[in-house]
Amino acid sequence: IDLDKFEFTGFTIVRATDVTESEVISAFKRDLIDQHSIFSSDGIKLLEDRLQALFRRPDLTLGLGALQGDQVMLIKSDCNSNINCLFSNSHHINLKDIEGSIWMQAVEKGSVLYVPDLSKKENLLPLEQQAVAVGVRSMILSPLYYQGEIIGLLEMFTSTPNDLHSINTLLLEQITPLFSLALKRGQDGMNKQVQSIIKEECTAVHPSVEWRFEKAAIDHMERLRHGDESSEMEPIIFKGVVPFYGQSDIRGSSLARNKGIQQDLNQQLNLALDVMKAGSRKRPWPLLREFKYRIENLIQDVSSGITSGDENAVFSLLNHEVAPIFDDLAELGPGVVNRINAYTSALDSSTGMIYNKRKEYENSVSKLNKALSAYLDQEDGLIQQTFPHYFEKRQTDGVDYMMYIGASMMENQQLAGFHVKDLTLWQLLLSCGLAWHTEQVKPQLQIPLDTCHLILVNHTPLSIRFRFDEKRFDVDGAYDARHEIIKSRIDKALIKGSGERLTQPGRIAVVYSNPAEGKEIQQHIDFLMGIGKLHDDLEFLDLDDMPDVRGLKAIRVGVNLKSMARENIIEMKAG
Repeated sequence: IDLDKFEFTGFTIVRATDVTESEVISAFKRDLIDQHSIFSSDGIKLLEDRLQALFRRPDLTLGLGALQGDQVMLIKSDCNSNINCLFSNSHHINLKDIEGSIWMQAVEKGSVLYVPDLSKKENLLPLEQQAVAVGVRSMILSPLYYQGEIIGLLEMFTSTPNDLHSINTLLLEQITPLFSLALKRGQDGMNKQVQSIIKEECTAVHPSVEWRFEKAAIDHMERLRHGDESSEMEPIIFKGVVPFYGQSDIRGSSLARNKGIQQDLNQQLNLALDVMKAGSRKRPWPLLREFKYRIENLIQDVSSGITSGDENAVFSLLNHEVAPIFDDLAELGPGVVNRINAYTSALDSSTGMIYNKRKEYENSVSKLNKALSAYLDQEDGLIQQTFPHYFEKRQTDGVDYMMYIGASMMENQQLAGFHVKDLTLWQLLLSCGLAWHTEQVKPQLQIPLDTCHLILVNHTPLSIRFRFDEKRFDVDGAYDARHEIIKSRIDKALIKGSGERLTQPGRIAVVYSNPAEGKEIQQHIDFLMGIGKLHDDLEFLDLDDMPDVRGLKAIRVGVNLKSMARENIIEMKAG
């Protein structure tokens, strides 16, 4: 059949729905879920193509900036790597280089910024001039937020002036949260790399100076990125910082510990002596008489005072010579067995020695330390909110702390003389609180313990350096080492001409060398006496010279332990 001889007539109904925008946004979601979508050159080019389709701008260019410390990490389609890494596949720009620029204006404004024609902007900055030179004209800059905080910037531009001003803001609002989530994921991945380097080189880092270690780690990664395989973490030095030191030491801890050892050894020796006596009554063996003689001599030695070798001598005799014959002695009858059972049942299973009084002492020290340490952490947490500072605490027989404060340690803050005086007063208040907490805990202790409170005032700025080999901060340089020497000596300081220890239970001793510092301390103490925290029994003291330390002075004052006003330190100061 010849189809040319036929003719068909009628009409066709076509129903069309424009789904381009919704399809593109759905594609955005899929792309940004893909780990490779945003941090590789192929991925960013794909997203750029999506935006061109969504906004119907074939020449639209996409840029994505991540705020990271003092840098912006800019991802654009001209990044020539397919490595899935925010750090490795981005241009790194120092924030100082874009101060006052349109990009920082958008960040500071916190909302979408439209730039009709960048070339018309007055006083173009160097980076803005570079952008104009490559044809950038119309721009949209949209801050990216995560949990209320700006983490980066979405940048779109074309080469046509006023081209982007009419872009649908509703569409822009739909896609920016997607970019925010993807950018945050990339930042988290990079931060894991940074933290890995910090933990490897420095272990734990105090939050107040973490920013500096992060910067050093990023700089280290930057050098590795550019092929410097010999790169190491740069020195971490803070110059011009003011040190603060204080301690609450358990008075007579060595004597209390030795007394516990003495009591335990005496008890164990006497129980062993009972076994020897019971055995000798059954069988007058010469060896039992010898053991009895040696045990009695050790009892006499231990009772007259503990020396460094006494504990080992007792352990060696009882565990290596006496105890091994107990099985044979048990054959001598129930009277001897009862004495052996009394001996063995008194022993600590983990040490093979009687450990009752020592355990009571250790438990008491531990309980007091925990109470003082918890209080110290609590109060430091509050004062950190007032002004961040480096804080380091140690627990031995009591607690001691070291603090440093200085502009070089602050990422975005300045140090004023007020802050130094405020922390000095805080130290005195803290010592009052530590003394009071000691009194509250004392009734719960198996062994009664007292604490002595000491503060070293030295407002002369010094430099500290992080020792990577020791994983800690230390003073930098021989001159600044004097502070460390004084700190290590003053615990044993004596009052000149009397032989009396400076530190005494229930009293605060403040050591200084500069008369101006002494005057400031006296003013703070007058205030605390006025509000009932300290007794009106101020002492001005000169200290005996110590090795490499001369000319120190001290102020000593009693803590009013009966004061019932236990206000929070910060609230009281504010009042």
